[in-house]
Amino acid sequence: MNSCVLIAEITKAPELRYTQDGKTPLAEMIVKFPGLRAEDPMETLKVVGWGNLAQQIQEQYHEGDQVALEGRLSMTTLDRPEGFKEKRAELIVSRIHPIGLPLGASAGRSVSAPTSPAPTSPAPTSPAPTSSVPASPAPTSPVETSPAPTSPAPVPSPQPHSEAPAGPDELNYDDIPF
Repeated sequence: MNSCVLIAEITKAPELRYTQDGKTPLAEMIVKFPGLRAEDPMETLKVVGWGNLAQQIQEQYHEGDQVALEGRLSMTTLDRPEGFKEKRAELIVSRIHPIGLPLGASAGRSVSAPTSPAPTSPAPTSPAPTSSVPASPAPTSPVETSPAPTSPAPVPSPQPHSEAPAGPDELNYDDIPF
């Protein structure tokens, strides 16, 4: 099965082109993503989308966007002018999802998703002063100061099976959770 999921940043804006018959659109773009180890440089990959997806990519995605890409990995062979053949990997995308800030972006960049938690932080601080007055008597309650004896809840023991273990000929493969 050839399936690839990749989170990457678009480094070259999508370009919309058409096949020789002029009917089928395709979008090409270059993305970068982190290497396997932290010290590895960012890797780049060509991404290709076809048909309606190509038009959607060209209209909705731009250089600097961070995206999640789903598709299949393909290898293309190019004849180089130097006289040798070069193989390059490309991702034939079947789905694309926007996911937010570009890779390596600073935390100060304005995005609507991070600003939504900010209004919720003042809300808990306003009830905090009103709850701070009753909070002082609460620690003196006997429930919190004296630990209650705890015992583990009784766990029912497993019941032994009266049947003999099934032999290899008696296995029910429908019961295997795959």
